Amino acid sequence: MTSQVSVCGLRIAVDVRGSGQPVLLINGLGGSLGLWEPLRRDLADLEVVSFDAPGAGRSTTPRNVYSMSDLARFVTRLLDTLGYDTVDVVGHSFGGALAQQLAHQAPDRIRRIVLATTTCGWGGVPGTLGSAVTALTPFRLWSKRVYGLTIPLLAGEHNAEAELLRTWAGERLSTRPSFGGYSKQLLAGWTWTSLPWLDSIEHPVLVVAGSDDRLLPLANSQILATHLPNARMLVFEGHGHYLLLDPESGAGAAISDFIRSPDLSESQTWRTAHIVSSDDLDDSLRSQKRWSPIAIPHALLRRRWQSGTRY
Repeated sequence: MTSQVSVCGLRIAVDVRGSGQPVLLINGLGGSLGLWEPLRRDLADLEVVSFDAPGAGRSTTPRNVYSMSDLARFVTRLLDTLGYDTVDVVGHSFGGALAQQLAHQAPDRIRRIVLATTTCGWGGVPGTLGSAVTALTPFRLWSKRVYGLTIPLLAGEHNAEAELLRTWAGERLSTRPSFGGYSKQLLAGWTWTSLPWLDSIEHPVLVVAGSDDRLLPLANSQILATHLPNARMLVFEGHGHYLLLDPESGAGAAISDFIRSPDLSESQTWRTAHIVSSDDLDDSLRSQKRWSPIAIPHALLRRRWQSGTRY
């Protein structure tokens, strides 16, 4: 059930449900506890721990700006406060970036990792211009009209994901982040990359992606899967950035199987997930036609760390 705990001088909203292997859910940019409801149902036989990040949902906003490294230390302190030594981690979008940073800084606190529709930060592949501008605009979460107008930029028009975002409008608008909280998350993500050390993360990692992700295109997940030494990838055709919100996508059941299986050899998800090859990644990178000023430094940084890729 939802409660408030004090972490690093901040009041943090936390939701803990169930029993069994503990799973920590880390939300996307400005996300709140309620957005995890579809996945919680798939993880009902586990102990599911979720929280509102500083400045999001019902958690207070810190005065100072922070980095992803600072946020990883915050999550470690949260685990200490809640009494967890080791957890599995599911990170969505911005939360997937934070999950990577946490695995890098505190590897002994994590057993398995799920990275859902996320990125390596700098060195990744930018999405459409419209989706990027929308993500930079916290005002979309303060106005029902603006929220509705930005849905086609994030999900396209007249498709299942667009309808899904309209369904979740109430949750998004009622638990919107503060302007400061959203801006500080943006700044932390904007100044971050995991490329230099991704190949040092040895945990089993399930990378989950939607084929039609407009915000963080599929190539981003493939970059992660090629650099991480023990990663496999699942692609959900016809789904986009918000596939975890869709109980019909099948992503929740796959994640549940990956986490619940005592040994990975017993996991249907792990056995059927794809080991991404250099050819897979190269094909995706060649298919990206949205070259823009922001894409050029991303590509240069990616090439700088290409030698560290598991090819």
